[in-house]
Amino acid sequence: MLARVGKYLCGDGQPLLLIAGPCVLQTRELAMQIGETLAQINERPDVNVVFKASFDKANRTSLSAKRGPGIEAGLRLLEAVGADSGLPVTTDIHLPEQAAPAAEVCDLLQIPAFLARQTDLLVAAANTGRSVNVKKGQFMAPTDMRYAIDKLRGSFPNSDTDTVASDESDSVPGKVLVCERGTFFGYGRLVNDMQSIPIMRSLGAPVVFDATHSVQQPGGLGGATGGNREMVEPLARAAVAIGCDALFFETHPEPDTSPSDGANMIFLDQFAGLVDRLLRLREAVEGL
Repeated sequence: MLARVGKYLCGDGQPLLLIAGPCVLQTRELAMQIGETLAQINERPDVNVVFKASFDKANRTSLSAKRGPGIEAGLRLLEAVGADSGLPVTTDIHLPEQAAPAAEVCDLLQIPAFLARQTDLLVAAANTGRSVNVKKGQFMAPTDMRYAIDKLRGSFPNSDTDTVASDESDSVPGKVLVCERGTFFGYGRLVNDMQSIPIMRSLGAPVVFDATHSVQQPGGLGGATGGNREMVEPLARAAVAIGCDALFFETHPEPDTSPSDGANMIFLDQFAGLVDRLLRLREAVEGL
């Protein structure tokens, strides 16, 4: 079971895919700093890194919350980071009309969890021919992700051999990844059912574990989302142990100054150490 992400393959027998970056684009200098750090991590042979940042955080709690530079300026900055760092890049899209311009820059398109059931958005993303990472809605059972996968696979261009499902040909890389990022547990809290990782893998797509969004506390700061970054590494370790194919993190040199998701982000100067520990764990698990 494989999926192609830019120059990488993700899935069985492949290095761990690492999707990481700031939650939202801020300044060029900050994006380049984070991209440089991630490029250094990418020099390891046991990991493949994709830079992620949003040009627009359209699902903010409050009307007054900062959303980002917008699609035009944001995509220009993502393109510059990719060129400077040599890393593939990805970003969220929230509207069908954003898919085509984002695909001109990004190697992977990301569907936010709240929009995992939005058929028009999934179809537009697949129509670009780019690979798509769709996050499992916080309100969805892992088995229900089969329908998101089907929508995507049924909408890639007909000439694209990557639409072949992995249960039909394990040697043909697909273009669909699915992502676990926590499930609502009452109000203002998420929990992770680690069973969702093997369950979603059984649907025929590699699975990403989003470690930082999983520790969010929706609405926990009143008009903003809170979080608990101390739980990021324990959850990431559990996901690696149970067999995820990829990990997703948000990282920032000064998380508490980030306009979005600062409470659950990893400090940039601590990120390489975290990745090293997780990769050592993965090596041990694969040796069992």
